[in-house]
Parts: sequence; C-alpha cells; structure tokens
Amino acid sequence: MQFVVAVVLATVLCGGCSKTSGERVVRIGAASDLAKAFTELGKEFETRTGIRPEFTFGSSGLLSKQIAQGAPYFLFAAANKAFVDKVIEAGVCDGKTARTYGRGRVVVWTAGGTPAPKQLSELTEPRFKRIALANPDHAPYGVAGKQALEKSGLWAQLESRIVLAENVQATMLYARDGNADAAIVALSLAVVSDGGAYLPIDQFLHDPLDQQLVVCGKGAEADAARKFAELVASAEGRELMTRYGFVVPP
Repeated sequence: MQFVVAVVLATVLCGGCSKTSGERVVRIGAASDLAKAFTELGKEFETRTGIRPEFTFGSSGLLSKQIAQGAPYFLFAAANKAFVDKVIEAGVCDGKTARTYGRGRVVVWTAGGTPAPKQLSELTEPRFKRIALANPDHAPYGVAGKQALEKSGLWAQLESRIVLAENVQATMLYARDGNADAAIVALSLAVVSDGGAYLPIDQFLHDPLDQQLVVCGKGAEADAARKFAELVASAEGRELMTRYGFVVPP
C-alpha cells in the first residue's frame, strides 16, 4: 500500500513540473467511477480555456487521505460526501465550494461473453466463483456493494468468493481480464465498457452515493479548478454526467 501511495504522490508532484514549459494545468484528484466522464469533460475544458486537466483517478478514501496530508490537488471529486467533509475538516479545501454533482448507481458487471445475472441472488450460482468488489475500507462503491449484498441476505454466502480491488476501476479490470467472474462496479463505467453486460442493483439496497466535489488550495490552479467545477455543473456538464449514468441534482 505504501508503494502505491508513493507512486501516486510522485505522479502528482511531477504533474506540477509540466507548468515550467509554459503549459497551464490544473491537478484534479477524482473517484475512479469518474474516469470516463471526466476524461471527456476534460477535453472540452481544455478546448475552452487552454488549461489541461491532469487527472489522478483512485479510491475516494485514499485520495482524501493524500489531500489531507498535502498532496497538491486543486479539485477533489469524491464518490460520496463523507470524504469531501474530511478534507474540509483538515483545512485544505474550501467548504464554500463543495457541491453535489451527481448520484452514482451500482451494477453487477460481467465481461463480454458472460451473461450478467438476471437478479442479485444468481450470484450464488456456481458459475460465479469469484466476485470483484472495491475495498469497502476506502471505496464508496465497495461500501454500497457490500451493503446491497448484506441487505439481500447474500453476504454470508458470498463473502468467501469476494476478491477485493483497490478501487472501482480496478474492480472492473478484474472481471475484464478473467480474474473474476463478475464485478460490482459503477454504472458510469459499465455503460461505456467495451462489451459486457450488467444488472442494475436496486438503489434502495444501499446508502445513496451522493457524489461531491470541492476546490482545494489557492492561486491560479484553484481558480482553474473552480472553472472546471462550473463546467461540471453547467447544462453541458449535466448532460454528459447523465449520459454516463449519473443522476444529476435538480
């Protein structure tokens, strides 16, 4: 774990070095379920502003810990509210800028050629020997997936089959690469997957995944982060987030 954190921090710190060439960047730490949506939105942002978003996607819990310890991200987009609250409480992010940008949905995803279960209880079938789940210790989608299995009365039966991944994006890779027979992931990743099938999990089986973002730090990069947050909240940003499976606030 220490190695992973060190690599991520090194990547972030090196990202700031790109500004020495005159290139304008804004460093953003974002939950893994945003990888596809924010990458697309980032291209539009760069076209409009000339500022390149430099994303690090990971689990919200690990990112919040890094930010609280001084990692130089100027926008933090988490997969829930709790981890945004933590960086605000640490005094490194501006609570006045915190906003909900969407509610995430959870699905059971299977790679191409493997039919998805028609209902959650089918995960107990022998064909699902390994089920990938983001680590609930620091990944909101892992928490939601575990809650859904518990409320469905399936956790006790399936716990021995669960394979934990670092974040929800890595969870999906487990299934895609054949290291798991199914993965509990974000709808935002499943809707743009190359093949595969998915079963939406009833949202009443887990706590709401109300996802928030917040601006951190000061100066030019913080100003750029505010502009990116405004794009996320714009009509175009809301349409894009909806297309990726998020339920956007009214």
